[in-house]
Amino acid sequence: MEIIIRTNKRLSMQLPYSKIHIIGIAGMGMTALATYLKEKGCHVTGSDMGAYDPSASYLASYGISFATEHAAENIPADTELIIIGKHAKLTMDNAEVAAAFAHPAPVMSMAEMWGVLGSETTNTLVVGSYGKSTNSALISWCLRHAGKDPHYFIGAIPHDMPLSHAGSQDIFIMEGDEYPTSNFDMTSKFMYLHGKHVLLTSGEHDHVNMFPTLESYLAPYRALMQTLTTESIVVANIAHPNVAELVAETSARVVTYGLHEHEGYHPRNIAYGSTTACDLYRGDTFVCTLETQLLGAFNIENIVGSSAMILEQGLLSIDELVRGIASFRGVVRRLDKKTDASSLSIYEGFGSSYTKAKTALEALRLHFPTARIVTVFEPHTFSWRDPLTAHWYDDVFAESALVIIYKPPAKDGKDVPGQLTLDEIVHRVTTSGTPAHGVHTSDEALAILEHEITGNEVILMLSSGELGGLIKEIPKWAQETYPQ
Repeated sequence: MEIIIRTNKRLSMQLPYSKIHIIGIAGMGMTALATYLKEKGCHVTGSDMGAYDPSASYLASYGISFATEHAAENIPADTELIIIGKHAKLTMDNAEVAAAFAHPAPVMSMAEMWGVLGSETTNTLVVGSYGKSTNSALISWCLRHAGKDPHYFIGAIPHDMPLSHAGSQDIFIMEGDEYPTSNFDMTSKFMYLHGKHVLLTSGEHDHVNMFPTLESYLAPYRALMQTLTTESIVVANIAHPNVAELVAETSARVVTYGLHEHEGYHPRNIAYGSTTACDLYRGDTFVCTLETQLLGAFNIENIVGSSAMILEQGLLSIDELVRGIASFRGVVRRLDKKTDASSLSIYEGFGSSYTKAKTALEALRLHFPTARIVTVFEPHTFSWRDPLTAHWYDDVFAESALVIIYKPPAKDGKDVPGQLTLDEIVHRVTTSGTPAHGVHTSDEALAILEHEITGNEVILMLSSGELGGLIKEIPKWAQETYPQ
């Protein structure tokens, strides 16, 4: 039986419900929602299983505690609204989910709630296969840096500002996701967000477990484009596959951007370094010179896209934009440096897909052209374990001298039937020409690093999961073994 999550009562920005329970609270989008609601004065409770940092610590910093097992009794009797996340275990077989639908309080999904919160604002959605979190954070940061007070939420924790914020202005920057809203509603999340303007970063096939074909993946983007009006602006990364096709189907005004020279926004005279500089052009017209602390060509692309959206909407002056870009330090897990207390350069990248992993490695090669790069990788998402995408391993680690591969997530301690095993992944990477070791524990990984590292390497930790605790353990080991 399909259950469509709906409230019987329209919420307003005044939020008549003050006691809200969130099932699946530790996902980053849910964490952003929980802290936004807390900022608006709500009492927030919740639950999640297998929660790990940074979300667990972030919730704690807001004084939000949550149950770490799902149970019917987690839901307070006086709860006025229940929000359920999108996780494989959040079905009617889950006792807490079943109790939510039996409770007198209305039930919503995360996306529906964001839609309610943004029902009275002018909303800019950042959507695409990758780059969503960085662009959402970058636009929000530049506005705040210039003294503006927008609403926003981001799917990754930025440096130097909160994950979400309930602002005072008629501006809402939203990270939009094509993934289904919940296990009871297959509508893509961004369809609930009342987007007026859209920054479209890319349209490469992703989430193959949910969208088995390219056309099924692009379908929600087509639907989103068709909701826009002649008063809307779409800023589109036209050089990426499928993007031109998608924006051809909208009534909105389309402004293009990309890394290469064309009639839209693009960079020229890029000078990579500890601070990277480039000249921003719109067609043949010089706009300004931008400087950034971020690494890699893909971040130049992000900066160009965010700048285009800010300038086309007239949200900031050019001087305000320049200052905001220069001061932005990025988001956690998006190629951020993990320690300054070691002679080793250690970075963490968000490795949920082929493109995200490959661009992170290419960025490190660009900034460390002669370094020996060692990658510690976890195939955390389904796509990395799908035999149909095994070819990703043929070149994704081309810039690495060595790859340490942490075991894929297991079910009941066993390999999941039909998915790639650790041995199969290691074999595929090794066959491609990159030395690789498979490990089942963090101690095994640290032992390999102890043997292989000489003190001059760049280490990239690459996962969309916990990486067996190595995200914390590797920087600690580096500081003790190779202090600065």
